[in-house]
Amino acid sequence: MRITKMHGIGNDYIYVNCFEETVADPHRAAKDLSDRHFWVGSDGLVLIKPSEIADFEMDMYNSDGSQAEMCGNAIRCVGKYVYDSGMTDKTSVSIATRAGIKYLELTVEDGKVASVRVDMGAPILEPELIPCNFDGDEAVARPIVVQGREYRVTCVSMGNPHAVVYIDDVDSLEIEKIGPDFEKHEKFPRKTNTEFVKVLDRHTVQMRVWERGAGETWACGTGACAVLVATVLNGLCDRRATVKLRGGDLLIEWDEATGHVFMTGPATMVFTAEVDYE
Repeated sequence: MRITKMHGIGNDYIYVNCFEETVADPHRAAKDLSDRHFWVGSDGLVLIKPSEIADFEMDMYNSDGSQAEMCGNAIRCVGKYVYDSGMTDKTSVSIATRAGIKYLELTVEDGKVASVRVDMGAPILEPELIPCNFDGDEAVARPIVVQGREYRVTCVSMGNPHAVVYIDDVDSLEIEKIGPDFEKHEKFPRKTNTEFVKVLDRHTVQMRVWERGAGETWACGTGACAVLVATVLNGLCDRRATVKLRGGDLLIEWDEATGHVFMTGPATMVFTAEVDYE
């Protein structure tokens, strides 16, 4: 099977062109191929497929084999893949995902995609739709007890659920110890991605992320969008800000006129190879 390894600021996935390849059991393949000791190693598997409703379809799976709705870093890489591989010559591309159709604007330099701006759509703020078990119209700065300590979480869906927590020091956080308890907390019936955030100023925030089904990743595009929305709702930053992740920076904007969130960032191709996998 021919695979391509790509990453968006350190959030790395294995990509398979399903115009040419068939993956019989993507759940198993994602779990196997993502193993960093015995196989390729990644945060998950992304299948690039034909679509009847968009230019392409992105079908993605976490490293534990579970199917995911959407990933902002992965979709930027899909945009780069289809353009750089000659599958399209358009710089405005639509991608169907389990979270709806997303629209990409590709910035091309020397014939290759250098960065991608993604219209991530409007954030979902109603607790029932995120989903999270809080009452009211929004879940902003709501109390939650994890490991005997009370935290305040703000919940946002960008097609997948996020819980945003503000802390004083993200660098020293033992995320592998606390992340799973947020992910599987009873407040989140479909589990949740958790972003631990420090606000640096009105235009800059720093975050680390514990991804549902994958553990800590070096970046999360939907998480960065959720963080910007949550931080605006808490009155802590402006509607356009740089989100600093372990793997690099993303520029996020929550457009007041349309209500949509836009994400701009790079996509990087690492290698293409043939693997002996069935």
